Amino acid sequence: MSAALGCTGPRVASARAVPLCRRALFFPTGRTRIVVRAEARRPEYIPNRIDDPNYVRIFDTTLRDGEQSPGATLTSKEKLDIARGLARLGVDIIEAGFPVASPDDFEAVRTIAMEVGNDVQPDGYVPVICGLSRTKFVDLDRAWDAVRHAKRPRVHTFIATSDIHMKYKLRMTPDEVVENAVAAVRHLRSLGCNDIEFSPEDAGRSDPEFLYRILGEVIKAGATTLNIPDTTGWNLPHEFGGLIAAIRKNTPGAENVIISTHCQNDLGLSTANSLAGAMAGARQIECTINGIGERAGNASLEEVVMAISLRGKDQMGGLYTGIRPVHIYPTSKMVSDYSGMIVQPHKAIVGANAFAHESGIHQDGMLKNRETYEIMTPESIGLPRQEQDRGIVLGKHSGRNALSSRLRSLGYELSSSELDDVFKRFKALADKKKRITDEDILALMSDELHQPKVIWELLDLQVVCGTMGMPTATVQMQGPDGIARIGVGVGTGPVDATYKAIDSLVRVEAELVDYSVSSVTQDIEALAHTRVMIRPAGKMSDQGYSEHAALGTVQRQFSGSGANEDIVVASARAYISALNKMIGWMSVAQKVTTRARGTAATASLAGVSVASVASLDDPGRDALAASSK
Repeated sequence: MSAALGCTGPRVASARAVPLCRRALFFPTGRTRIVVRAEARRPEYIPNRIDDPNYVRIFDTTLRDGEQSPGATLTSKEKLDIARGLARLGVDIIEAGFPVASPDDFEAVRTIAMEVGNDVQPDGYVPVICGLSRTKFVDLDRAWDAVRHAKRPRVHTFIATSDIHMKYKLRMTPDEVVENAVAAVRHLRSLGCNDIEFSPEDAGRSDPEFLYRILGEVIKAGATTLNIPDTTGWNLPHEFGGLIAAIRKNTPGAENVIISTHCQNDLGLSTANSLAGAMAGARQIECTINGIGERAGNASLEEVVMAISLRGKDQMGGLYTGIRPVHIYPTSKMVSDYSGMIVQPHKAIVGANAFAHESGIHQDGMLKNRETYEIMTPESIGLPRQEQDRGIVLGKHSGRNALSSRLRSLGYELSSSELDDVFKRFKALADKKKRITDEDILALMSDELHQPKVIWELLDLQVVCGTMGMPTATVQMQGPDGIARIGVGVGTGPVDATYKAIDSLVRVEAELVDYSVSSVTQDIEALAHTRVMIRPAGKMSDQGYSEHAALGTVQRQFSGSGANEDIVVASARAYISALNKMIGWMSVAQKVTTRARGTAATASLAGVSVASVASLDDPGRDALAASSK
């Protein structure tokens, strides 16, 4: 097989020769292929230039734009876990959040900057940690204060430049917008920030001449990266590529900064537009894991990266990135679990059907040579083949070592205590199901490890339902004080009764916004995987609000997931997970507000009135107090 993925040099016959290449090579060895990887040398990071003209920086905004998806609220711990995953993936810049949005957002960005932003690898790699900010000085100060602890801090500031945004949203003249943008960049410089990204929001619908003007002015003020957003997903690829080329040609000083793309997916063109921008000279692409984000989402990191990896040399003038694709699938799974945003089965690269072949013609070709219908291997993105291709079948007689080995092959390195938790669930499932698949293991991983801080825990559940009477549920739960309590609920069905029983104990009012259940595998013994979305309700319906970068003040929604062979138990675990996330998020606001306002605001909970908190009984107050410790 020739070096089809764009590596330079002669045909490689052994793994020893591979370091001459900068990308992955796939070699046939009977029925399976070995995935051999050699990383390209990442150019030294300099904010306003890249010494290798073919290198494209990957700017991940999963933790900021991705989290703005309805229901995708993440806790500080979840954001830190994802940031670590992004660092393993090798992204150049992590946009960790919008620090002024809420106390929790600020703390999360600050923690990521201090921990992930200072974890320098042996090769010198450490991601840039970025915070988003409007051009308001209070926003800029907050953003810089959050990221300044990182080894490589960046602040990303923006203001709208299209006629419709300036007239109806900002109610500012073009001159006022330019003055505002320049003042923001100069203020960041005065704070000591030397890595400044500026975005003209809705650039895709802005007057090009005005873009050249405002971009030239912010360059003179000290901006080092110019990000060009197609905020509404309006542009076609040839239009967006032409816009990037025109900005490079007509903006004074453009040769001294990095041009970036940020493409939304409203017309399904975000990846195509991003690649068109890179081919026109942009050397930073902003994207998210699984393409999550506002409305129809953003450019998908995995699509952008694999397109450049596979076609960069032959069709894109030699473009390449520093991403390590073998970490794509584990990171995708983590983001999906934490955010509650399900990856559609036909999603490119990471969807469940991306490497599935059902057509007889396709199956025949795959059996003869996998390259007939696969342009990349699942192993190249961190997704091993099914167990029948490896000869190891997991069941009730399998031990910890077999499970640990399978988890490592799936991209997970667990501590001893984490492995203990997953192994207990694995053995319980194996007693009821003859063969455990990779999908089952991934579901157990999500249910055990990809969960918020435990405040309330389900101990036991019993449900009585049918045609003879009202569905009734009895639950036993352990609260934040360590005491086990029993609650009873009656509802229209077993799940409704269970949720009412849980509510009777937790006493933190929530509205169920969305509920879905799916089968992990296709057999009768399959695990049920449940996802729910909730938001504060009742006396707390005015809580959970935070600042949105574009929409102003919005109420957060909180997702939770659960897996079990029993659908009702899976549903209960998902609901409790969402409640734990909501309580945890709101308690951080309570703690920070209390610290800022003193004892007079002890009962404040991101604006919760004293009466609202007082309306909770002891378990509800205990939960809020314990989660803030």
